[in-house]
Amino acid sequence: MATIILSAVGASLGASIGGSVLGISAAVIGRAAGGVAGKLIDNRLLGTGAKAVQSGRVEQLRIMGSGEGQSMARAFGRVRVAGHVIWSSRFYEHVAESGSGKGMAAGPSRRDYSYSISLAVALCEGEVARIGRVWGDGNLLDTSAMTMRLHKGDESQMPDPAIEAVEGTGLAPSYRGTAYVVFEDLDLTPFGNRIPQFNFEVMRPAKGSSPAPRDLIEAVALIPGTGEYALATEPVHFEESRGTSHSANSNGDTGEVDFAASLGQLAGELPHVGATALVVSWFGNDLRCNACEIYPAVEQIAVDGTPMPWRVSGVERSAARVISETDGRPNYGGTPADAAVMQAIGALHEAGKAVTFYPFVLMDIAPGNTLSNPYDSTSGQPVFPWRGRITSSAAPGQPGSPEMTPAAADEVAAFFGSAQPGDFAVSGGQVSYTGPAEYSYRRFILHYAHLCAAAGGVDAFLIGTELRGLTRIRASQTVFPTVEALRDLAADVRGILGAGVKISYAADWSEYGAYAAGDGDVLFHLDPLWADDTIDFIGIDNYLPLSDWRDEEGHEDALAGSIYALDYLQGNIEGGEYFDWYYANSEARKMQLRRPIEDGAYGEPWIYRAKDIRSWWSLPHSNRLGGVRDGSYTGWVPQSKPIWFTELGCAAIDKGTNQPNVFYDAKSSESAVPYFSSGAPDDAIQAAYIQAMLGYWNDEAKNPPSPHYEGRMLDMGRAHLWAWDTRPWPAFPARQSLWSDSENHARGHWLNGRAGQVSLAAVVAEICAYAGLAEVDVSALYGSVQGYILQGDESARQALQPLMLAYG
Repeated sequence: MATIILSAVGASLGASIGGSVLGISAAVIGRAAGGVAGKLIDNRLLGTGAKAVQSGRVEQLRIMGSGEGQSMARAFGRVRVAGHVIWSSRFYEHVAESGSGKGMAAGPSRRDYSYSISLAVALCEGEVARIGRVWGDGNLLDTSAMTMRLHKGDESQMPDPAIEAVEGTGLAPSYRGTAYVVFEDLDLTPFGNRIPQFNFEVMRPAKGSSPAPRDLIEAVALIPGTGEYALATEPVHFEESRGTSHSANSNGDTGEVDFAASLGQLAGELPHVGATALVVSWFGNDLRCNACEIYPAVEQIAVDGTPMPWRVSGVERSAARVISETDGRPNYGGTPADAAVMQAIGALHEAGKAVTFYPFVLMDIAPGNTLSNPYDSTSGQPVFPWRGRITSSAAPGQPGSPEMTPAAADEVAAFFGSAQPGDFAVSGGQVSYTGPAEYSYRRFILHYAHLCAAAGGVDAFLIGTELRGLTRIRASQTVFPTVEALRDLAADVRGILGAGVKISYAADWSEYGAYAAGDGDVLFHLDPLWADDTIDFIGIDNYLPLSDWRDEEGHEDALAGSIYALDYLQGNIEGGEYFDWYYANSEARKMQLRRPIEDGAYGEPWIYRAKDIRSWWSLPHSNRLGGVRDGSYTGWVPQSKPIWFTELGCAAIDKGTNQPNVFYDAKSSESAVPYFSSGAPDDAIQAAYIQAMLGYWNDEAKNPPSPHYEGRMLDMGRAHLWAWDTRPWPAFPARQSLWSDSENHARGHWLNGRAGQVSLAAVVAEICAYAGLAEVDVSALYGSVQGYILQGDESARQALQPLMLAYG
């Protein structure tokens, strides 16, 4: 820094003198002189130049060693370490005899020798979250076939039983404060009868003053909701020809089934997660609800899975619809097989996770379609749109729309269909369907209600998610046929699943509250559903913005200092856009022309505030017709039911908090980057969003208790972060040839591959604390550290300097 400053000062002074020496200008000479002086200062302050600080130098071969007096590595985030052998048994020799016999035909006997050993390998100092991949002599190992135990390194860990069996009771060390792995009776045959060079992928959180996302997240949504065997817990393969097959659901590096591997990673990286939302998808094929079918689909019909044939709602692979393709690749994964869904529910319950069943509609509307667009009457509907775009044959406000007529109710009825609970039968763990020959929404939901019951039940069940375009269809001024259809559906689901299962609908954040329908009509259209006795909680998919950040200087929020500032983000949870003010249009947003949210007529601005969840929950609701407030209230009883954030999240993309609801997916018409975003990946903003949202609502002062039930306004144990993928990291997203959405991961909402990262502030704070510096201000340090390793003998300055260079 001094080099830069004094170089500039020297150049300025030289220019003011003017002239030249030996043809060299005085300005150049001044710059050189200033630079020399500055460099001397920098060398003294930063240890650069002749006395360069070396830090983080790691031998590229990562050689595992064994010896006394060596330093212990210190790791942060996700790193690959070689480790250090700290204990071993003697070598054990095993003999297997074969080939001997009696009589004339007796052959020579044969003895095969093999060797094994038990050993402990220290990984690093401190407590780790988990270990991921393990390499032996540079090759990935299938550790499921080994007896391998991880001791995470906490201060209360006990001696390993294998070490104690050799050394004697009470004579084995506990190695407290050191993370280590024990291999018990390790077969050395695959390694040439010698101990291999082990490498380990280690995840270790840093100890910062602020809770990290991994410490706050208690619930996640499990995606992608597709993949015919993505949810199976047993191996399934496709046998394409005699002797030729490939795995359908073991695509990771360790040989485990994908779902089991991902569930294990979830337990290690997000240890406080106790609730999951299991997403399972069917497909829609038209944005006009009267023409839209909802159906299960497969990627291909030529080859079935073994030993689990694909079957969903009584439909077998050969009779199933096939997902559209682009360049010979399916645009989506297929609907998970019923048997796989049942296995996943069982595995989640066995792992101690609460399960919310989350039925999801994906729109398979491919490029080049000639479907009539209900939003502008042109030929060709948007490509792979959001399900919330499903509406009437012509959307409200469009010419020929059935809005406000009985025909609107007829169109909604066609979408829901006429399937009844009695049209399904459960036998041998399979659900069959014998009702009307239709692919309808009711068939979709009722099928899964029966399937969940057959699987032993779930904790909660959603009858729908984000059907915003449908729930706003009106048959008359105050009649919303979709809302009534959802109430009927909820009652049928209750009859199937029983009183012990919580039932609700997951509304979009722009849908759950008052609907300004135009002409002064402001209607709490979902209140009949929320107030229904069958509905147990209010589901909100919360993607409300927490920032309005720009790159240019002097913008309206610039005084906050940084988009990552926790106070700034939390100040916009119950403030900012959609609470205090709004933008009338895109031009107003560009110019930051903010209009206050007001209600001059009745002093109830909260009815227009999507962020004012507190007022919506705690106050009675009155509809307005033609701008006139109704003298009575809707059926909603204030504070009567808890709110669940059935979805909550932010993409890992530049300025993601400006618009958390958008996602980048080049194949979809919905693809977008947040307002004023460069589109660059940014893991730190996702972490900041999670810390802001969960930290804010976990504060009991901000989350009031209810007088009607035991609990608070928001059940934060059911704030489901979007999302955790059931495809294990790093196979997803690395295997791009297998999964077409892999390229979206870098800028997406995924937690996989990011939950193990640590904040720059936490790393710096821990390094300083290690050096005895407890009072260190890291509040303005922003950034995520994917992985950082120290060899253990560096000074604090040596440990910090690479971070200073990398993060400015």
